[in-house]
Amino acid sequence: MRRILLLLLFVLMPTVAHAQTKPKNVVLIIADDLGMQLGCYGDTVCKTPNINALAKRGVRFTRAYSSVASCSPSRASIFTGLYTHQNGQYGLQHAAHKQECHPWVQGLPNLLRASGYWTGLIGKFHTGPDASFQWHRLMTKTKGRDPQSFAQHARDFIAASDKKPFFLVVGFQDPHRPFSGDPDVKYDPKKVNLPYFLPDSEATRKDWAEYLHSISRMDRGVGLIIDALREAGQLDETLIIFISDNGPPFPGAKTTLYASGIHLPLIMAGAGLPTGRTTNALASYIDITPTILDVAGAKTPSYKQTKLYGKTLMPIARGDDAKGRDAVFGSHQFHEITMYYPMRTIVTEKYKLIANLDHEKTFPFASDLWGSPSWQHIRTNTLKMMGERSVESYLHRPKEELYDLASDPNELKNLAREPSHAKTLVDLREQLRVWQMETNDPWTILYREEKGSFNK
Repeated sequence: MRRILLLLLFVLMPTVAHAQTKPKNVVLIIADDLGMQLGCYGDTVCKTPNINALAKRGVRFTRAYSSVASCSPSRASIFTGLYTHQNGQYGLQHAAHKQECHPWVQGLPNLLRASGYWTGLIGKFHTGPDASFQWHRLMTKTKGRDPQSFAQHARDFIAASDKKPFFLVVGFQDPHRPFSGDPDVKYDPKKVNLPYFLPDSEATRKDWAEYLHSISRMDRGVGLIIDALREAGQLDETLIIFISDNGPPFPGAKTTLYASGIHLPLIMAGAGLPTGRTTNALASYIDITPTILDVAGAKTPSYKQTKLYGKTLMPIARGDDAKGRDAVFGSHQFHEITMYYPMRTIVTEKYKLIANLDHEKTFPFASDLWGSPSWQHIRTNTLKMMGERSVESYLHRPKEELYDLASDPNELKNLAREPSHAKTLVDLREQLRVWQMETNDPWTILYREEKGSFNK
């Protein structure tokens, strides 16, 4: 009898192994211009019950960072696993800006198609060229920002998958300007909690309240996407990843490499991950592509020009230690084509260094931030302070900015010229330079150590 049982086990082992390694569906949900304004990240005013519930059934990262705080460049980095200076998507893709990835870059839809995945994107894409991102279904006509339209596209996409594993990106346009939101959720401007980078006024409170309104509509859309997966019987077979692309569309956040621009949400749920878990491990959105390729069992692309720098997040999500994750990096050149302001950053457990590579320029404004009620209030009233940061220090940056994140999480006290932090500055500067060299950064020449600063 024992011999028969062993024989049966031997015969069944390939089947069991196959079941354990079966590729999982992946749904990547990307909010547009969302910071940490979620209940599960401690916001006590913004109503986000669906995203909060997603965090409870999965893993919430508290120290996740986008590699850039601009829509198109961020999405290109998310879809390729390459920094902006690697993939060539330096700025916005649409209209006169016309920025796209290098032709040799292969994005996630191409890589997953080669592994038998059914691929699709709903809503905002904002990246190119098309040859690098060949979706089976590109569903950009979504009746504006209507969450019901997104959910119906998701149902149709899943139904057409023909039992293949699928990769679906849901690119919500909320809470990008112009703001409009869920008619069932209202926010009283007098009761909102303004962030540290905005002055307290009637104009900024109203502007922020309308922003929260758009977040709540996006949250309802997340719930409808999850419902669509449940209805199709695919929820338990799907890894859901929720992220943003950059911080809030307000001066002091979006387009900056400050925490308000790049310290963003990251939630992973489903597909065998633990529930209700929180991790403080450093993570980068550069890690999203390696993570999805890992889950899919797909090959990592090999380029002669450069290589992927990120690592899969699955071990951390499952509860393994974060050994080797000592720093994350950022790379910014443009937003709109008129906004050239190259920056590099390194974030470690305790410190952050920002190198402003062309610091003599005035920091440029995105058109939607310039036209916002918040900035117009600051500008027309000639205010000296943008909340806790001065207008002058926002518009005119030093060569280097060094912050102690433990004592100064809002990054307001620059320690770069403090003798007591000279060793930390040199160490971070060297780590940043090594990363530039490893990623073939064309801007390396602007950040060469020369008498303790960078080259003129």
